Amino acid sequence: MVKFVLGPKGSGKTKWLIDGANHDKATGHGNIVFIDTDDSHIFSLDHSVRLINARNFGIENSKEMYGFLCGIISRDYDIEKIYIDGMYDIIDFNLDTFTILVNRLKEISKEYEVEFLLGMNKTTEDLPEEFRADSVELEAQ
Repeated sequence: MVKFVLGPKGSGKTKWLIDGANHDKATGHGNIVFIDTDDSHIFSLDHSVRLINARNFGIENSKEMYGFLCGIISRDYDIEKIYIDGMYDIIDFNLDTFTILVNRLKEISKEYEVEFLLGMNKTTEDLPEEFRADSVELEAQ
């Protein structure tokens, strides 16, 4: 499954994702991965949540992001959830490439039983209709 955490900058998306990752690590049975575009949350995440700074890997587009995520999953079959925050900072999204990426993530999610949670500076209305049911929209604080 692919879920979306949406809202404007400052709405608490990152905190929501961090709290979710920490909760899932404490209550789940699998490994949790948190992908961000910096290392600033290293002390906010449980020490056993794997924090990955995507900028360290030269990811420039959605195809490279997909390959990166597949590589993570192929390395660790015990991954339960992958939280992704700030992906829009390194990848230029347009509706077509975004839809292709999400549909491909849905395929590997089903195949390897990994859930993806994507934090995005978007609103529910910005998402294609087919993805809206799997979104949580946070309000500006």
